[in-house]
Amino acid sequence: MMKVGVIGAGIMGKNHVRIYSELKEIEELYVFDVDKEKTKRLKEYGIIVCDSMDEVLEHSDAVSICVPTRYHFEVAKRAIENEVHCLIEKPITLTTAEGAALVELLENESRNRSLIAGVGHIERFNPIVGEIKRIVKSPLYVEIRRHNPASARVTDSTIVEDLMIHDIDIVFNVLFNGEYRLHAAGNSDLCAALIDFGNSVVSLSASRKSSKKIRKIYVEEEEFTIEGDFMNQEIYVYRKPGVYGIEDERYTQENIIEKVLVNKVEPLKEELRTFVRCVSSGMEFPVTPLEALANLRICEEIRGANGSR
Repeated sequence: MMKVGVIGAGIMGKNHVRIYSELKEIEELYVFDVDKEKTKRLKEYGIIVCDSMDEVLEHSDAVSICVPTRYHFEVAKRAIENEVHCLIEKPITLTTAEGAALVELLENESRNRSLIAGVGHIERFNPIVGEIKRIVKSPLYVEIRRHNPASARVTDSTIVEDLMIHDIDIVFNVLFNGEYRLHAAGNSDLCAALIDFGNSVVSLSASRKSSKKIRKIYVEEEEFTIEGDFMNQEIYVYRKPGVYGIEDERYTQENIIEKVLVNKVEPLKEELRTFVRCVSSGMEFPVTPLEALANLRICEEIRGANGSR
């Protein structure tokens, strides 16, 4: 059995609390937020309300860090120095300089201790990502759209670190590696990026101005096309027909459409369950701080390319 803590009881913190309360491996659940009213509203989950972050760290084997991004470095540093395993919500830190300092601190601490530290890039735990990785062989074109209506939840990140970073993680840590060229345009609430991997082209778009919530991926290969929906957790594969035809002087084709069987799950629950198992077993969390730092560096590169700061 494990004692865990959640630092930060906003929207994401509440979701972490809800899921931890459902995991049989969790014995006690400690929560702290500077806004005590937020923690009081979570008492239905059987939490132990703490008066300080130090109190959470004193009693917990592991913590989720769900504070605003500008506080990630400070809180994670305190957890590491107190020898508490930590899962940091994305992005790892506000700046790449802070991220590099945190990675260096973790490397120094891990020489003497088996600390587990991970970063919450939640889409890595969406079941369609693993299925698409299994299917694709040589993608020619990838397009990922992640559009949202305006939200007051995020106040200290641009659209790149808030939404596009999910797809940056998928592109650079799941689908591709190697050299690339990047172009981008946009502002703090809307961004489009075009990434050239040589034989493959990737188009990413993210927005906080949409009137419709969109979370979709589209992949073209020589022999098939894939369409995936992150929200519905559905994947369709379209294969070219053996023959083409003409009817009434109109070009026709009959594609072969396959619906991929996906074992639908709540990605955040998979993420937290994995974190708990990694802490218990001493295994490395699938999304490492080093990968998360690389994601943040690409965010910075995109912001530089589109003039957004």
